[in-house]
Amino acid sequence: MSTFFMFGRYSEEAIKGISPDRTKKANSVLQDYGGKLHSIYALLGKYDLIIIADFPGTEEAMKASLALHRLTGISFSTAPAVSVEEFDRLASDI
Repeated sequence: MSTFFMFGRYSEEAIKGISPDRTKKANSVLQDYGGKLHSIYALLGKYDLIIIADFPGTEEAMKASLALHRLTGISFSTAPAVSVEEFDRLASDI
């Protein structure tokens, strides 16, 4: 499993649909693509929220991102993440 950060930006229409029920449905979408939710945070600034989740691979993360957009109207920029320890290990191999 790999960790992905999913940065979301609300459209005007997406803001109207904010609810605990939609959040539950979003978690279900992540699970449909093999994802495991770590956390969701609301943000101020360039992005409105961040989802931190594990997925089996990039394909599943991309599909989940698209499915979440269809469900919520929120557009996502999804990026893989590695721990600093893993990054240090990778960098030491160069």
